[in-house]
Amino acid sequence: MLTVIMFKNLVTRLLALGVLLGVVSFSPKAVLAEDHMAMRIAVEGAFPPFNYLDANNKLQGFDIDIANALCELGEFDCTFVVQKWDDMIPDLIAAKYDAVISSMSMSLERRQKVAFSDKYYNSPSVFIVRRDSSIKDVSPAGLVGKTLGITSSTAQESFANHFYPKMVKKVFVSSPELYKGLADGGVDVILEDKLAIYDWIANTKAGSCCEFKGADLTDVTYFGEGAGVAVRQDDKARLARLNKALDAIKANGTYDMINAKYFPFSIQ
Repeated sequence: MLTVIMFKNLVTRLLALGVLLGVVSFSPKAVLAEDHMAMRIAVEGAFPPFNYLDANNKLQGFDIDIANALCELGEFDCTFVVQKWDDMIPDLIAAKYDAVISSMSMSLERRQKVAFSDKYYNSPSVFIVRRDSSIKDVSPAGLVGKTLGITSSTAQESFANHFYPKMVKKVFVSSPELYKGLADGGVDVILEDKLAIYDWIANTKAGSCCEFKGADLTDVTYFGEGAGVAVRQDDKARLARLNKALDAIKANGTYDMINAKYFPFSIQ
């Protein structure tokens, strides 16, 4: 009888061990599922070559490629939301999405509202004029009475309003409209992110009309310390994970490959 009881106990233990092993065998998938984090990413879709909608209405550009790389390396389950630029930060704070990866400069004003990842690229701002323009001096005194084109709710708009109060301002809703305004003569000069407009000037027929004028502008109060991924200030776990993924794509060469796809020079 004792032998039978011992045998039954052994069988029970083996069955229990088998169940345990079965659970353990499936645990990697469970852990992996728990490890993934959903992330809704807002992007403007009107800022080529960084983010834009192609002929098939599909998002393309440097920001999009960087976002996809961060999603893969950071194990985020990502979806993109095309969002009007003016609403980017308010709707992020309202939790309509979880991150903004749309060439958002990390200005002091924005840092008071949202948290930013480490820098993922850096670009100065610059004035651009038509090649036949008589403008030689882009100082505040040199541009008095001229019409300046700027894009709504940008660092360039804030900078111009502060340092160029005597200029006539014409505000555009997107960068392509801003460039067209300069090419068509609707404004005398525009202020824009230098990398954003580089491709238009260097590689398009329309952009051949125009050229950079004056020194690069790098005031960190207005233009920040480069572009970063914006998240809500209390979303610390996501921020840490994004920074880790950003380090990874820079270390494994992915960032450099994306950089080379759009620019013949480093933009880090």
